[in-house]
Amino acid sequence: ETGSEDIDILPNGLAFISSGLKYPGLKSFAPDKPGEIFLMDLNEEKPRAAELRISRGFDLASFNPHGISTYID
Repeated sequence: ETGSEDIDILPNGLAFISSGLKYPGLKSFAPDKPGEIFLMDLNEEKPRAAELRISRGFDLASFNPHGISTYID
């Protein structure tokens, strides 16, 4: 609904997608909805983005993701 802001794809084909960026002057289709992180398995025949649940205690109301990156150890 709100479009993706950034994507990071791991070597194993899992893609993490940030969505819901709100920025002054940028039209928002869901101004009252917090940002989200989605996971997509690009190895699947018909990949679908699934919303990841964010841990309790995190201030979801103000979550406004701008970019995403992963670290592999």
